[in-house]
Amino acid sequence: MSTNSSLPKVDLQAGYDPLLPTKMGQLQQQFAAHIRDPELHAAPEEIEDRRMSIYRQLFYNNIEGFISTGFPVIRKLFAETDWHQLVRRFFSDYRCHTPLFPEIPREFIRFLEQEQPCKDKPFLLELAHYEWVEMALELDNSTLDMDKIDSNGDLLEGQPVLSPQAWLLHYQWPVHKISPDYQPTNQPQNPTFILMNRSPSEKIEFTHLNQVSARLLELLNEENNTSGLSCLQQIATELGRENDPLVLQAGKDLLQDFRQQQIILGTYDSSQTDRETK
Repeated sequence: MSTNSSLPKVDLQAGYDPLLPTKMGQLQQQFAAHIRDPELHAAPEEIEDRRMSIYRQLFYNNIEGFISTGFPVIRKLFAETDWHQLVRRFFSDYRCHTPLFPEIPREFIRFLEQEQPCKDKPFLLELAHYEWVEMALELDNSTLDMDKIDSNGDLLEGQPVLSPQAWLLHYQWPVHKISPDYQPTNQPQNPTFILMNRSPSEKIEFTHLNQVSARLLELLNEENNTSGLSCLQQIATELGRENDPLVLQAGKDLLQDFRQQQIILGTYDSSQTDRETK
């Protein structure tokens, strides 16, 4: 193939400004700083204020919308002005560690934990976590190999298996009761235990637990191949009622209730385990 040596040469560097990357970087930084905090940082001179106003509203409204939707109870606790001051502080001062919009609620929790912006609402961090867990549980896709689980297994002699969508929550504040009409400032003496469970029908269910029920789920969740009976015996010992038949019967009933609610899926199938080890 012949080449045409008469073609004009093109100078790719002609008119190129070597400082352009630096200028663009500076423009981007100035733009972002102004979007975050318009009162502290001036807008880039190259962009007219009408357009900057659109960007300011768009970015802030997106963030505020995610937080309001993700934390509906918290939103109701604040007057309009106070709420936007809080969100503006998060938007302006906090540096998120992810660009993903679904992670904004988790970043807001980190902001509350680090900055503690609302001294008059000492329960706020735990309430935020409580509201966030519901979102997290809706998106959780953890699974178990059901071939290794006997749904009708003996919950006392066998090792009960908890659903991966059954989450035990432990708080110092009664987060499930907090509302605009109930905002405690003195921490209660007793902690709050809540079981949040996603049913097979994808419904999120909340159960307020007493300390004994919570302790049972805590023991069942430990990876130590413990039988249901061993867990109940340990609880009876901790209560100072070792070998008390009433405690063991109440615990047995509780295990059955958990299975009916599909919080417990069954027991590990010993026959499956035996075949795997041969």
